[in-house]
Amino acid sequence: MSLKALFTEHPNTVNETYVEHMRMSSGFGGWLFLATLCAFLHAVFPFLFEKTASGIIARLYGRMVTSRVVRKAPTTEDKTGAHLALDSACL
Repeated sequence: MSLKALFTEHPNTVNETYVEHMRMSSGFGGWLFLATLCAFLHAVFPFLFEKTASGIIARLYGRMVTSRVVRKAPTTEDKTGAHLALDSACL
């Protein structure tokens, strides 16, 4: 597998370019960070952000899962050792 394929294979499965996928993923990360902050503040101050974190997650789920057209992702047999190592490093 080429170096370029490592960066473009997964974005292609969700019908995005590398840059589009980076922008979308960064946006999700930002919203998840905000949800995390709200959840921690809610843990200390239960009267704050009672439904904020769950609302953010529900909206992100709608964008990520129900609104995307997904193509078949490569199977483990199709991946090189380097790709498998990167996948396992993210666990």
